[in-house]
Amino acid sequence: MDWSFLFETLKTLLAGVPLTLQLATTALCTGFVLAACIATLAESAFAPARWFSRLYVMLFQGTPLLVQIFVIYYGFGQISFLRSSFAWPLLAQAYWCAILALSLNTSAYGAEIIRGAIAAVPEREIEAGRAIGMAGLLLRRRVIWPQALRYGLANYGNEAILLLKATSLASVITLMDVTGLAYRLVSKTYRSEEIFTVAGLIYLAMTFVIATCVHMLEGHLNPSRRV
Repeated sequence: MDWSFLFETLKTLLAGVPLTLQLATTALCTGFVLAACIATLAESAFAPARWFSRLYVMLFQGTPLLVQIFVIYYGFGQISFLRSSFAWPLLAQAYWCAILALSLNTSAYGAEIIRGAIAAVPEREIEAGRAIGMAGLLLRRRVIWPQALRYGLANYGNEAILLLKATSLASVITLMDVTGLAYRLVSKTYRSEEIFTVAGLIYLAMTFVIATCVHMLEGHLNPSRRV
């Protein structure tokens, strides 16, 4: 075991952690906003809005994330009106293409998590809130959303972990995250086993932190589970 090489590899790959976390955090926050909008459309009384939400979820859940990244990064450049639009300075950059692809993908899964969490709120408690005069935003803020947060937190935590690991696909469009640096180091040294083992341990450490934080937040939101 070449410990000196492993240590140098660790130092090299750790330089990609900030970009990996930046991609994951930005996409998760943007995706959550989109997911909330899609989940709202799914419960709309307006039929075309429900159809759009179903089509959106089916499109991004039914196609590989790698294909979505390629379509956005390579395909958008073939559309003439996009190249002349205000969005092109962003879409011409690999970073923002990766953010867009990751955000759209995670929002489709997040919308289903949010919809399921809201549906899990007991109807009797909603009726009790209405019985004491709550309605609209007040009912959602006091009764529905707090309980939906508890029901959906674990699933959304899993989605955050999946998104963190999915950021490794951004390396295929030249971004030097942890995986991108690992590929570059392999091309120089041809020592793929050691390099990708170190990369895997870095991802394992990051996912452990996320899982621990979610578990602690669950304990805070559920007093009955506190020790």
